[in-house]
Order: sequence, then structure tokens, then C-alpha cells
Amino acid sequence: MNFHNGTHVLNSKAQIWLWVLSAVILWLALGLLPRVWLSPPIPTGVGNHEHHHQHHQTVNQELDPATLAKLLADKKESEFNHHLAGLFVALAGIFMLAQDVVVKRWPALKYFWPACFLLAGVFLLVWSDTELWPFGHREWLEALENNSEVLQHKIFAALLLALGVIEWRRARGILDWQWLQWAFPVLAIGGSILLLFHQHEAGMHGSNHMEVMSRIQSEHLSFSVVGVGIGLTKGLATLKTSLHAGFAKMWPSLMLVLGILLMFYRE
Repeated sequence: MNFHNGTHVLNSKAQIWLWVLSAVILWLALGLLPRVWLSPPIPTGVGNHEHHHQHHQTVNQELDPATLAKLLADKKESEFNHHLAGLFVALAGIFMLAQDVVVKRWPALKYFWPACFLLAGVFLLVWSDTELWPFGHREWLEALENNSEVLQHKIFAALLLALGVIEWRRARGILDWQWLQWAFPVLAIGGSILLLFHQHEAGMHGSNHMEVMSRIQSEHLSFSVVGVGIGLTKGLATLKTSLHAGFAKMWPSLMLVLGILLMFYRE
């Protein structure tokens, strides 16, 4: 492996092993994560219709005003969280596209886009679930053990914080281990795959719950597809190829797209 201006130049054997490793990571994620995140399927057979009918009645039963108010508050909170995270992601993408020009005039702004990830991670870690202490009465450990949605939020927060720290150190020029160059692509792809199994329990209530859940799943699928694209193009931008310049502009452009999608999220 050689290095040229901070960019990896891989020989053919190293590239083969890189793609094999990437394939293994994707296989593990796609093969194992659904078993962790997805609930067991509804059994098929004679009792399936009865089970579906009972579930339909339970979900669509009339909700009291207090429950409706809580669901509406949860919906607004979730949408705000997505919109604010989208703003941070979009700002990071815009800055990365203009970085070559901006940093020459204001060198300190090289920390701007890692700061966007750090701020998004802190916000998601602390404010994504306001029923937890110190805003609510629920303990963190209990919620992490019993609520997969809360656990997923904190995993996403940890991924954002990890990316922010790594890219901050890169901006300072003190990225100690060369393998950390691949942390962004791997974490971006891994986090994007997790989005496919992200749960929104608030959408499971109300007479139009099927429509709401279908829209939520569709939106998260779009987030996931764009996120995988960001990871792949960021990884390809790290390689010294004839398409390096194109990939170097493509991945921040996709970040901008992801930010816009998040800012228009609705439940």
C-alpha cells in the first residue's frame, strides 16, 4: 500500500481483500441484524386470520384524549429530531462541497463539518427520548434493556459521535492509525443498514396506522439507500483511482440529499 497526498493507492491484491471484507460486513449485517431488531413474524395457518382480526381491533380501538395527546407529542418530537439532524447533515454536506474554497480563507472552518456530526450525536443522545432522565422519570438502563427504539436511537448517536471524533482528529492532522481512514465508510454503511430495522412505536396506533407505518418504512428506506451511497462513495474517494475527484464530490452531495430528506420527514 502506498500513500499519495493522504490518499491510499492500493495494489490489486489489497483491493480484492478490501472488497471481500466489505462483502463479509454487509453479509453479517443483512443476515444477523434482522434477527436482533425484527419481531417474530405472525404465524401463518388457520389461526392467522383470527390473530390479524384481534390485532386490528386492538390497534384501532378508540384512544382516550390523554393517550392521543401523548401520541401527538411523540410525533412532533420525533419529526423535530429528524428535522434538526437533517439540518446538521445538510450543513455538513454543503460545507464539504465548498471546503476547498472556504478553508483557504478561514482555516478554522475545517472543524465545521465534524462539529455538525458531534452536535447531532449529542442532541440525539440526550434529547431523542425525553421520557428518560433528566427530562422524564424513566431510567436509562431499564429503557435500553426493554425498548428497542430507545436502544437504536442511542446506537445512532454513538455512531455520529464516533464519526465526529474521527473526522475532527483528521482535520487536526492527527489520525493515528491509517485504518481509521475507513471508519467513515464502514460506520456509514452499517448505520444505514440499521435504519432498515428502525422501529417507531408511535406509528402503531390509530385508525390509519398501516398508512403511517408504510410511510415511515418508505422514508427510512430512502435514508438507508442514500446512506449506503454515502459510505460507498466516501470509500471510493479514499482510493486513488481515475474517478477519485468525482467520488470526492459525490459523497458530500449525497449527504446534502440525505439532510434534505430528513428535514422533510413526517409521520
